[in-house]
Amino acid sequence: MEQAAIERVRLIFGLFDADGSGSLEPEDFDLMATRVAAAAPESSEAARAAMLAAFRRYWTTLAAELDVNRDGRITFEEFSALVLSPERFSAALADFAESLAALGDPDSDGLVEREGFVALMTAIGFARPNIDALFDAFQPSAADRIAAPVWVAGIKDYYSPDKAGIAGDHLVVAPG
Repeated sequence: MEQAAIERVRLIFGLFDADGSGSLEPEDFDLMATRVAAAAPESSEAARAAMLAAFRRYWTTLAAELDVNRDGRITFEEFSALVLSPERFSAALADFAESLAALGDPDSDGLVEREGFVALMTAIGFARPNIDALFDAFQPSAADRIAAPVWVAGIKDYYSPDKAGIAGDHLVVAPG
C-alpha cells in the first residue's frame, strides 16, 4: 500500500470528523452533508437531496463494514481499513462521487466550473490552495471548467491504496 494513500485517508478522516471528537459518528456525516448541500444553492433540490443521501449511505456502509466494536463510532484505526479494502466501499464511494459532481454541475452540462468546485471542496474542509491545485491538475478548459466524470474518477482514485502521484495528492501536500 502506498504511503500517499494513508495520508489521503488521514486527511479525509480529519475532515469527516466534523465535530472534532476524534472519531466518526453519524452526526459528522449529517453535518458535512448539510454544509456541502448549502454550498450549492444553484443546484436542484433533487441534487442536494441525492448528496445528503450519499453521505448517509457512506456512513451506513462505513458503520456496517468498519465499526468493529459496534459502538456507533469509527476510530481512525477502524477507518484506515478503508484503504486496505476499497472494494467493500466501491458502491457507496461511487454514489458519493457522482452525487458530489452532480451538485457541482447545476446545469447538468457535464462540466463543473471552478467556482462551484471551490465552494463544495471548501464546504468539505479542504484548503483553498490545495483545492485550486487539484482543479488545475484536472486540466480545466480555457473557460475554467472540468468534466464532471474526471472529478468522479479523481474521487475514486483518492481512495485507491495502490495509487500515488494522482491529482488527489494535491489535497494532502502543501501547494508548491
